[in-house]
Order: sequence, then C-alpha cells, then structure tokens
Amino acid sequence: MPIAVTGSIATDHLMHFPGRFADLMVVDQLDRMSLSFLVDDLVIKRGGSAANIAFGLGVLGQSPLLVGAVGPDFAEYRTWLEDHGVDCSAVLVCQDVHTARFVCTTDDDMRQIASFYTGAMARSREISLAPLAPRGLDMVLIGASDPEGMLRHTAECRDLGIPFVADVSQQIARMEGPELRLLVDGARYLMTNDYEWELLQKKTGWTEEHVAERVDVRITTLGEHGARIIGRDVGEIAVGVVPETGKVDPTGVGDGFRAGFLAGVAGGLSLERAAQLGSLIAVEVLETDGGQEWPWERANALERLRDAFGTDAAAEIEKVLPAGS
Repeated sequence: MPIAVTGSIATDHLMHFPGRFADLMVVDQLDRMSLSFLVDDLVIKRGGSAANIAFGLGVLGQSPLLVGAVGPDFAEYRTWLEDHGVDCSAVLVCQDVHTARFVCTTDDDMRQIASFYTGAMARSREISLAPLAPRGLDMVLIGASDPEGMLRHTAECRDLGIPFVADVSQQIARMEGPELRLLVDGARYLMTNDYEWELLQKKTGWTEEHVAERVDVRITTLGEHGARIIGRDVGEIAVGVVPETGKVDPTGVGDGFRAGFLAGVAGGLSLERAAQLGSLIAVEVLETDGGQEWPWERANALERLRDAFGTDAAAEIEKVLPAGS
C-alpha cells in the first residue's frame, strides 16, 4: 500500500555566501538589521519538502503518492517525479498562480537564511484525502504546507483511521500552540530536528512526557550527532551518522532522512535500521546541490552502511533496497 506525502512542492533557488552570517550580526542591534549578501553562486533546483520526500521514496522503490498544489509551470517537474516512481495523480494544478518558490542563501558554516513564496501551495487546503482513502493508504505524512491544509489533512487522517506522520518543520515558526497540538496529537510518528523540537515544546506548553502520551514514536534529528528515537514500546534509541565525504548544500537533508526512514519502515525494518537508512540518504543529499540530485548506487550505499553501522545492519537494510543503480 502506498505512502501519501502531503506538503510543499517548490522550485529551489539556492545561493552561496562566501563567509559567515554570524560575523555580520550585531547582537544589540538585531531590531535594526538590514543586510544584503553578495553571493558567488546560484543554482535552481526542484524542491519542496513533500516533493523531496516523495522523490526519495520513489528512488527507494516505494511508489509514493504526492499530494499538493502547483501552478501551470509544473509539467516538466511532474515528468521528472513520475520518471522516478512518484504518483502525481493527486497533485492539484492551479492555473492562476505559480508553483511555490524557495529562495535560500547558505554560508560557509552551512547556516541558511531563506524566504518562501507560497504561490499555489496555499491552495492545498482545497485537497481532500477522503477520495484517496480507497487506494488503501498505508500512512500519510503531513508535511509543511498551507497551515489550514495541514490541519485539514490531519483531521481527515484521524477520521479515516489512517496512521499519520506529523512533520511540521518550517511551519512551527508560523503556527501557534493550539494549532500545533492539533497537528501532533495522535501521530504514529513525530519528526523534527532538535531546534524544532525545543520550539514545539515552548509553543505547545507540552513537556517531553506530555508528547510521549500523545505520540507513538518521536524521531528527533540532531545534525552531525545523528538522531534520537523515543517511543512507548522501544525506549530510547540513538542512531549515528554516515560519515560525509564533504558538505555541498544542506537543503533537503531532513527530507532525505524522512524518505529513507519511511522507506525502511514500509519495508518492515526496525526503527533503528530505518533511521540508519535515513542517515544514509541524508548524507547523500548533503553531498549534492539540491534535494533531488543525489545519486543512487546500491553497491556504494551498502558499502557506506557497512562502514557506518556494521555488516549486520547493512545486511538487514539490503533487503529493502531496490535492485540496480
């Protein structure tokens, strides 16, 4: 049964600033900050968190269903995704607005300053999951998108009895406590990075114990320190990283982890092994420009898994990996 991935579908405009943002911040004058960064590189890539995750799932052989809203400029992007195993039949095409745009500048510390133009993404609130339920959805990831759309899709998952992943990510900054509580309560998995986890607790007023009462499993990514998994029936599991060969661009790294993790879970792996696969895809994304440019080479993937996590881990994960390159 397919995994449905809801959230943003966008074009990424990625730039590099040859320096450190931190060196330009005057702490006692942040309220008057007005800066312009002279960048030395610009690349335009396919992106959006839902599309990145769906792409990763497709490459890993899962045939995901992408759910989101786009503009009439989506045709070429659709072909790309479909060629990589993504079902785009549930994508809403809006003729009067552009597909969303992500404009991001990254410094030498891999820190980012970004803006996001919603465009067609705001129409995702018009999409209902109910007509998709007869397809036998195994799970729905509720990714960052139009807040009303996120709330609608979460409520529909509860009503339809479909397990869901709460992946609020960038929208934690925009949404308030009552909305965030609605998005998280009852989730099969809650996925955040460490900063988002702290902000989520602050905004909801929930402690770690409160969240544990409402979520089956919490997965918190910790950057170069790996990930932490905490669940009612699994205790606490620490997962390391796959050593990087170099940092190119952090855009979409979290999406890569989610794709690998969900592909592992769908393939019947344990949570630890699924997270290890997530760590592999995350580092593949880190080593390339954009969230969908990473190469898939099965033999190389297995070698990196063996080096990072051992022979037994690689052998178990190998069972869910697609054949060939």
